[in-house]
Amino acid sequence: MLPVDLLVSAYATGWFPMAVASGEIRWFSPDPRGILPLDAFHVSRRLARVVRSGAFTIHINRDFEQVIRACALAERDDEAGTWIDHEIYESFCALHEAGYAHSVEAWQGEELAGGLYGVALGGAFFGESMFHRVTDASKVALVALVDRMRERGFTLLDTQWTTEHLEQFGSLEIPRDEYLRRLTAAMRLDRAFV
Repeated sequence: MLPVDLLVSAYATGWFPMAVASGEIRWFSPDPRGILPLDAFHVSRRLARVVRSGAFTIHINRDFEQVIRACALAERDDEAGTWIDHEIYESFCALHEAGYAHSVEAWQGEELAGGLYGVALGGAFFGESMFHRVTDASKVALVALVDRMRERGFTLLDTQWTTEHLEQFGSLEIPRDEYLRRLTAAMRLDRAFV
């Protein structure tokens, strides 16, 4: 298991871990880096209707372990495996217990429909992974994450890389040096995610 203090120090300086197919943990600090600017976050009309419909109830940290397990299954690739292996799972559960890792969950009744998890430090949230079992559930969780970050004065939503999925929300890539400047500013803030 990766020590909590090592993980906190790594995130605070722009690094994150992933398991690779060989079973080892590697550290990444991509250039360019993916971020989702909070002031330019885009929600389609259709998704806004889904959010307003009340089809999902949002919870924070109701079942963190179920979220990370579901993300590991969603990331699974029969050839490459998943970057969320047992060591990553145990490490992030320890980060959660220490108050750094959080899940944003979309529920329908007593069923977890989708969600995401990541790490909150200072005024930054480092998104790790998301999943859905019901259409739009992870998107609704992402909208709830951005709303929460705005309400609580967070300034940086790190997506690590950009994907086609995240681009629909306004995700973009910035050079590592610009990312590190934004990260340094965000780390100076004292913000509470929960």
